[in-house]
Amino acid sequence: MMADSTSRWAEALREISGRLAEMPGDSGYPAYLATKLAQFYERAGKVTCLGSPNRQGSVTIVGAVSPPGGDFTDPVTTATLSIVQVFWGLDKKLAQKKHFPSVNWTISTSSYEKQLEPYFNQFDKEFSTLRQRVKEVLQEEVELNEIVQLVGRDSLSEDQKLTLEIANIIKNEFLQQNAFSKHDYTCPLEKTIGMMKCIVHYYELAKKAIYETAKRPDRINYAFLKSQTSAQMNKLKQMKFEDPKGSRQEIQGYFTDFIDEINNAFKKLMDR
Repeated sequence: MMADSTSRWAEALREISGRLAEMPGDSGYPAYLATKLAQFYERAGKVTCLGSPNRQGSVTIVGAVSPPGGDFTDPVTTATLSIVQVFWGLDKKLAQKKHFPSVNWTISTSSYEKQLEPYFNQFDKEFSTLRQRVKEVLQEEVELNEIVQLVGRDSLSEDQKLTLEIANIIKNEFLQQNAFSKHDYTCPLEKTIGMMKCIVHYYELAKKAIYETAKRPDRINYAFLKSQTSAQMNKLKQMKFEDPKGSRQEIQGYFTDFIDEINNAFKKLMDR
């Protein structure tokens, strides 16, 4: 069930409450706003249908909140966030850049990660670790962009420049999808895990190469690393074109071979 929009409903509730001369709360909303919202969202869950035969099912509620000016401190937004377990924060700037789905990865949250771990572990036990590592890279990119805006990109260290490059790959090649393409309209879990594995594996090996050669005369910087592993980096950007209709074994085999290719490229780089 999609509720669009609870903000408009709350504004109507505020108007009615004002005409009834009820005690106003924050921003003029009635004091029972949070209670009313909770009563609405608690209808979600497992249900027993009326009539016969006896049937059971589930109701999922997705509520759209439209805070004025994108202010997340709005009473409707704060009350909703205290109730719901999953939050998708849509970003206007991402939509303007034609980045879809335009879900902001730094503010979106889920309280079901722990509960879903056993399911994801059936496919790959590294999934939770990979997901956390990707989130850390994206969060670090936000902090680095603030530094770049203040003092410029040249002030960044070599590993920080690498982090920005990997974050761009995650955003533009992993998170961004085209629902109208044959290769990107869907992404089976084994393809998602494979893409994350390759991105994180390349990132970890690249950082290791930068750190281990930092004090050597022939140290590896970001520009040299990018030129020497350009084939692998381009392949990271092309992973989304892998056919999602392939069998699970074919998809997993493709990413296993790519990880071996990354290992060989870095071995040659370090043994030069």
